[in-house]
Amino acid sequence: MATDYDASRKTEDEQKEESMEARRLTSGEQDKTSGKVDEDETELAESYELPGADLSHEILSIEVTPKQTDEFTCTACFLVQHESRRSSPAADLCGDCA
Repeated sequence: MATDYDASRKTEDEQKEESMEARRLTSGEQDKTSGKVDEDETELAESYELPGADLSHEILSIEVTPKQTDEFTCTACFLVQHESRRSSPAADLCGDCA
């Protein structure tokens, strides 16, 4: 067997860790911290508000303006667009949806 004398040598502790890791992978054991990501996702999901939640105590922090006379609502994407974005004078489609 050929030996690379320029390669860095591993200490006994590193070799033991590698052999233990190899045994763990072959035996099917999972890392104890592997489920930690799922726990964090669960905690994060509990903070989400679902559709239909009571938002009566929330205050709107932006100003909503009604549709202007030079705007139209696209019938495909339902976005309010400026008249210059209309695909044709007779259609209520924006240039992206046409």
